[in-house]
Amino acid sequence: MAVERSAEGFKDDRPVATEAEAKAVASAVRLRILRLCLDSPLTNKEIAQRLGANPATVLHHVRKLVDTGFLAPQGERVGARGAREIPYLATRKSWALQLGDEFRSDLSVAMLEVFRTEVAQVPDPAQVNTGRLGLRLNAEQYRELSRRFKDLFDELEQWQPGPGAEPYSLFVAIHPDAGRQ
Repeated sequence: MAVERSAEGFKDDRPVATEAEAKAVASAVRLRILRLCLDSPLTNKEIAQRLGANPATVLHHVRKLVDTGFLAPQGERVGARGAREIPYLATRKSWALQLGDEFRSDLSVAMLEVFRTEVAQVPDPAQVNTGRLGLRLNAEQYRELSRRFKDLFDELEQWQPGPGAEPYSLFVAIHPDAGRQ
């Protein structure tokens, strides 16, 4: 059974991104940059250090995210050696858009790559809370399950951090189970 899913599954009620916006976030590196800058602003140098990447390469990605409104430059500051630094903060715009069908594959690949990278960085695999379930769904059940995940994501996106809150990431995927008949 091949159930058609809407673009990006859980975002079908959001406006469709422009081509430039879609290309900007259909990149694992850029998705990681957005995650790093989600809670507090980071400079290009700080982002590059956390990614273990070349600052010039990271700057290319940062500029693309700024140009498309996914990162916002914050107030200029002076660094440790007197250099001018501009920290960047994620705008959360990526959650407010769907990318459209033509970018679905690129985004799925980027999100899976980010998930694998982030999970690999967790020092103790026992800290990764996972579950896996094989289901048989008809088209209506698939739509209902997708709607419920969307509602949960929408609710969680609105939560404010409670006292002592720690950063977590949530990744959910529904895919055809090609190995089962």
